[in-house]
Amino acid sequence: MPDGKTPTTELTSQYMAQVGNDLERNAKEQDRIVAEIDALQEQLRALQHDHTVLTNMRNALGATDAVTRPAPDADAAASVARRKSTPKAGGGKRVGAKKSGATQDGEAVRKSAANKPEAAAKGTAAKTAQPTLVELIRRHLTDQNEPRSAAEIATALGQAHPDRTIKTTVVRTTVEGLVAKSHAQRTKQGNSVYYTTPDTQDPTPPAAAPTDDQTDVN
Repeated sequence: MPDGKTPTTELTSQYMAQVGNDLERNAKEQDRIVAEIDALQEQLRALQHDHTVLTNMRNALGATDAVTRPAPDADAAASVARRKSTPKAGGGKRVGAKKSGATQDGEAVRKSAANKPEAAAKGTAAKTAQPTLVELIRRHLTDQNEPRSAAEIATALGQAHPDRTIKTTVVRTTVEGLVAKSHAQRTKQGNSVYYTTPDTQDPTPPAAAPTDDQTDVN
């Protein structure tokens, strides 16, 4: 009986080890997909905002074109001239009042149309003033004298921009995209991954205590 139990115990241990490895790979794959979804959602929100701003600008420019067309004004002037040439008591005063009202309405419409592009331009300026996550990461790496991990980058950017939600998984996905475009470099020390700009002279990562990246990478 003891001889029969030994192979069974070893087989069970092998199965348990295999299952543990499969669970670890599954968890890493879930983290990768979640990071990609977060990055795509951020891009989608930026595109939706740009679409709204561009739509408002197009509508405002279209309204301005409709107001500045001269043909209807010329026809109205000719009609007023014909009515003035016809002898009718009190006709001149009524025509003058109508013309004054039309002029005021036209000025109001033109002012409203002129304000729409200005508002749209302000919206565009506000969007431009908000840097993207890619720009923030590139600036941060450029200002550093030594490589930084994704967790260190996320922590620094979160402290510098408390109004924005910056996750380590999203930062890792974004900086890996920069590495793929040769806009950043990746170095590895043990189980930790560090990033730096391509023009950094000393890409050797600092010998520091393990960071949150070790948990993410393993």
